[in-house]
Amino acid sequence: MFDYGSLLEQISVFALPAIFAITLHEAAHGWVASKLGDDTALRAGRVTFNPIRHIDLFGTILMPLLLFFVSRGSFLFGYAKPVPVNFGRLRRPRIDMVWVALAGPGINILMAVAAALLFYALPAVPTVAKLWAALNLRNAVMFNVVLAVFNMIPLPPLDGGRVAVGLLPNFLAYPLARLERYGIFIVVGLLFLLPWLGRSAGVDLDIVGIVIYWPANMIVQGISWLTGVA
Repeated sequence: MFDYGSLLEQISVFALPAIFAITLHEAAHGWVASKLGDDTALRAGRVTFNPIRHIDLFGTILMPLLLFFVSRGSFLFGYAKPVPVNFGRLRRPRIDMVWVALAGPGINILMAVAAALLFYALPAVPTVAKLWAALNLRNAVMFNVVLAVFNMIPLPPLDGGRVAVGLLPNFLAYPLARLERYGIFIVVGLLFLLPWLGRSAGVDLDIVGIVIYWPANMIVQGISWLTGVA
């Protein structure tokens, strides 16, 4: 007989950290934008830590669930509804755009540190829920770090792309900014299509995996050192 309880438990220890990591990432963008002059997200009710206001049915729920079953929990990817930001309303549009972009990955790193510190509270958790709580915290650390690193890839519309556009000289920033309309297709190609073509040809072309997981593991080790949680 199929154990639905076990399946729901497995999904929950991935779904809860993923939903909070993705949605609070977007909330942080809106909050920083509101502090720097643009209240678009604030007026839209998106400057909130309530995950329900940021959930995208496909990107936050269906896609991660599909990847969970396809990869058996080894790979997750998702996104929330983008927070509306009018960069023209920021007090210093170019440099403030950088701070707004950094807010998302920044909150993810803070959440990863907080999740690591919460391991110290596990002795107070009832025995029946202790393993479930530990798995949630472990996944929260990994998912937040991976999400932060992934979003810092210097390609619009990812946060790293906006940071690059804000910091690069104009002759480099303008061509990069024009890539934004194609950026999501490039990301999907790098994330899924290129590795698939590589496997078909017997060549390892998982470039994004290397770009993401090596620095992510280094950051996780740094958080472990900082918090004293192995």
